[in-house]
Amino acid sequence: MQNDKGQGVSHATDSQLPGKVQEKVPAGIEKQVPDALHDTGSNQETGKVSHAIGESKVPQAIQEGLPEKVERMVPEAIHPTGDGK
Repeated sequence: MQNDKGQGVSHATDSQLPGKVQEKVPAGIEKQVPDALHDTGSNQETGKVSHAIGESKVPQAIQEGLPEKVERMVPEAIHPTGDGK
């Protein structure tokens, strides 16, 4: 049963988080977890997306969790974003 904070159920279609954790976290917090770890389909609305334009050596969950400014600071050889660094 879900309470007014969205706790008590998981809002993910696929998750690497333990079921009990998914149920106890409020829905607003749950949606802030990168979809690569806990897929609620909210990456586009939260901005947690990868900006890589090629194959990255950075794990997907980290790509989604990093702020865009930090992600673009990673060398192109490791994480290509087209910024030429």
